[in-house]
Amino acid sequence: MSSAARPLSEPQVLAHTKRRLFPAEGEEDGPSYVVADTQFSKDEWLPGQPVTPAVRECLAPFNHVRIGGGYPDLVGVRSLESDLLAVERVGDEPPLIAIEAKGETSDGVNTQLGIVQAYDRLHEANAAYLAAPAAAITETDRTLARELNVGVLGVDATGSVDALEVPRVVGNRTSSEATALRFQAGAQGVADKSFGLNHPKNYLGYPLAQYAEGDTDALLSEYKVVSAVESARQGAAFLGLIEDGPRGIQLTSLGQEVVRFANARCGSVEGALEEFEDWYRSRTRFVDLAPEWGQLARRVVFEYPATELLVTELQAMHDDWQPEPSLVDLVEHLHTVHPTFTVELFVRGDDDVRRRVLTEDGALRREALTDGHVYHSPTVFQLKAMLYHAGILTERGREPNRLEPLEDVWALREPV
Repeated sequence: MSSAARPLSEPQVLAHTKRRLFPAEGEEDGPSYVVADTQFSKDEWLPGQPVTPAVRECLAPFNHVRIGGGYPDLVGVRSLESDLLAVERVGDEPPLIAIEAKGETSDGVNTQLGIVQAYDRLHEANAAYLAAPAAAITETDRTLARELNVGVLGVDATGSVDALEVPRVVGNRTSSEATALRFQAGAQGVADKSFGLNHPKNYLGYPLAQYAEGDTDALLSEYKVVSAVESARQGAAFLGLIEDGPRGIQLTSLGQEVVRFANARCGSVEGALEEFEDWYRSRTRFVDLAPEWGQLARRVVFEYPATELLVTELQAMHDDWQPEPSLVDLVEHLHTVHPTFTVELFVRGDDDVRRRVLTEDGALRREALTDGHVYHSPTVFQLKAMLYHAGILTERGREPNRLEPLEDVWALREPV
């Protein structure tokens, strides 16, 4: 056990580890998303051992994610470098990574417990690590970790993190908790980006303009589809209509289907874009204004991963005699069946908000949910508005600063 002059607490070990394995945006390529357990959001880790604001800021966002038989200290999705992870890969997706951290206490550093906890996470994670002060890690620890296929990360007080044992990637079943993190790591997550626009026509128009002859931005402006072109491009990517390929922006199979629909109905994408001029600034529900296009929008919006979950659970709430749940009712219900997904989809990721909404054990604080400012705008405003225009929900969305969560109704227009 270490007796270093500058002992490392568990939150400090975890913060250094996160910086090494999940560098800040712009320092790595590929999809990436990571959360720290809600226990690290508190002000004091052990009696007399405060968690500094800098450490909390580094570890945010917080969520209570069950992986295997427990809740890892840090869990995320990212393709790691070869010095951190053996080269074997399982599928094309980046691995789900679980980390258990151990720090200095009055009784030393319980490294063996951390290794056993990390091993338990391999029931669902693709790779698991123990992170601990380097001086506390023994040869016995390393031998045990090798036998269990657990990585070992040695951390020192300067923040340096060395991979002492490198695990192999393993294939595992995907839990709903893991799916939620993969959702946030991918192009369709709401963590760091926004839909930006709240009408599905703005996103349907993008693949048409991309396919048509001419400059995409100019066509979107010429046909009065949308002036916020960058937001339209981003939203089209969120809905899975386009993707960045080797030759730039390309249509996905869903985006190609939009083009086929346009050609079949209007004879050409240009003819379809002419129809968009008639809808400029219309506030009429899209499925009523242009029924065929509205049904296409419904299909596209239903392909978005969050939509099916929302519709399924709203139907369940309707069946249980709650036909018009408020936003607070919906979030509380969703959290009982899909806790990680609910937090990531609805609750803003900054430190202050997650600390207000979640207890140290990951439970919801209902009082905090009554404040509209804690919610992700892409979900409660833009996504809900699109579900309204597609004929799925009864009410359109509202911006968080205008949101009254106890009065904001989330109800299916056509329950079954």
